[in-house]
Amino acid sequence: MSEGEEIKPTAEGAVEEVLPNSLFRVRMPAATEEEEGELILAYLAGKMRLHRIRVLVGDKVEMVLDPYGGRARIVRRLT
Repeated sequence: MSEGEEIKPTAEGAVEEVLPNSLFRVRMPAATEEEEGELILAYLAGKMRLHRIRVLVGDKVEMVLDPYGGRARIVRRLT
């Protein structure tokens, strides 16, 4: 890693709902079994749009979290 690069926080989640304009509602895993995971709004990364990678309901995805909270960028489809 070079000097100027910063480490971006990533997370995995499951797509629960597909919204218009390449937006998705993704459920993050819960910390404990009793509670449900947090729902977060996510959008597709540019490379995924460029290569026309489809993301469907139920897919597990890897996301880069926005440092200001509330949104995430989907960078990889896991299943």
